[in-house]
Amino acid sequence: MTFKQKTHQYYLQLIQDRIDVFKDMIAALTEDSKNDAKGSAGDKHETALSMMHIEQEKLNRKLREVLEQKNVLDKIDSTTIAKTIIVGSLVKANGIFLYLSVALPKISIEGINVIALSPQSPLGNKLMGNEVGFSFEINGTKYVIEEIY
Repeated sequence: MTFKQKTHQYYLQLIQDRIDVFKDMIAALTEDSKNDAKGSAGDKHETALSMMHIEQEKLNRKLREVLEQKNVLDKIDSTTIAKTIIVGSLVKANGIFLYLSVALPKISIEGINVIALSPQSPLGNKLMGNEVGFSFEINGTKYVIEEIY
């Protein structure tokens, strides 16, 4: 498995773990609201149910966002290596590894840090469609594309 494939798999697992956590939290809230409905009455009960409902809506919204991220990652073929930077490219610029996919936390694979960024981010936008050797500047920092995987 290539470094790029390992990076892709790691991010897929990270997203799947988040999906599982959100689903578990939503299921627990649903169960709590059922149990609360059986044992309470009055204004206090209504307030508690309302708060649970609001929390459930927040979790559902976050779950949808993570599912959208997973959808983007699922469409990426981690074996593809393009001459120009596309969604799914692993780029080395200024010694930094950047994975153009979706905005996700920095990870470390084999002791190498990788930053996942969205093509819509300022840096991702500058990278898209360019080749090795291309240089540009963002916020006073000059970047040079060293390799595309």
